[in-house]
Amino acid sequence: MKIVVDAFGGDNAPKEIVEGAVLALEKHPDLQLILCGDEKIITKLLNGRGEGRVQILHAPDVITNDDTPTLAIRSKTNSSLVKAFDVLKENDDVIALVSAGSTGAILTGAIMKIGRIKGISRPALAPILPTKLSNKDVLLIDCGANVDCKPINLQHFALMGSAYYSILYGVDAPRVGLLSNGTEDHKGNELTKEAFPLIKASSVNFIGNVEAREYMSGNVDVMVSEGFAGNVLLKGSEGAVAAVLSLLKHSIKSHLSSKIGALFMRKTFKELKNRMDVLGKHGGSPFLGCKKLVMKNHGSSSRINISSSIDQAILLHENKLIEKIETLLAKTNGVENAGN
Repeated sequence: MKIVVDAFGGDNAPKEIVEGAVLALEKHPDLQLILCGDEKIITKLLNGRGEGRVQILHAPDVITNDDTPTLAIRSKTNSSLVKAFDVLKENDDVIALVSAGSTGAILTGAIMKIGRIKGISRPALAPILPTKLSNKDVLLIDCGANVDCKPINLQHFALMGSAYYSILYGVDAPRVGLLSNGTEDHKGNELTKEAFPLIKASSVNFIGNVEAREYMSGNVDVMVSEGFAGNVLLKGSEGAVAAVLSLLKHSIKSHLSSKIGALFMRKTFKELKNRMDVLGKHGGSPFLGCKKLVMKNHGSSSRINISSSIDQAILLHENKLIEKIETLLAKTNGVENAGN
């Protein structure tokens, strides 16, 4: 199988991207990669590794976060990201694209170059986040790709998120919740009130409204939200975690007894850090709803993150994510049509 990689997207490109690609090759004997970017630099970084399994597609330009996404996709035709999208679009044997570049540019390229699954109006970004349970994570969809949504978009997010989560964790019927300001069915704003019956009537395991404080409880698997509220929830959680860790660090340093105690808890702290690093486990998140797999990595992704993202792309392809989304959509539309 083949995967195309934007080797010059992200803060740590191209070194960490190329190293991540090499790690993925070591784990998957049948994998072939196409690296898009400056050919001389990539060749030097590879230093002979991956010979016969890596193709380099020269792309001298780079799309940055300062570029306007639509303009960049249209005008920077020699950029590593656009070249990667062209490869994905034009080759049936290329199963996925991986990039740590501009979120806006990747989303725009996915829509303009690859297109949406028939019936899905908007692709969505769905990161995996930790919960208080050691063996349970939660998926948040959408986290910022779509700040203004219609009720039907939230229904589609529920379908796509359910299909995605079921593959990652082997859960047949993930519990899907709708982010709201109360658990009662009538709570919420106009958008969530209209989306509620649509999600309830769809072919997912809908458990109703879920408050923000409960999304890390482990009682919900897929949290559905429009991108604005989802992004606020995500960034607020990141800030809260950072604040708690800072306070903990300050408290430990304030007392000798705390410093001594911390030495005995190093293993516990390490386990906690690993538990919070869901990014390292999964690497990136796909733009759900596209006709082919488009993996978005965090801009600061390391080689481990890139390698994990390639792992995930292979897993999603082998378990037919796109076909699962199409099946859920068809079942939901069938139920709705039967009720009319």
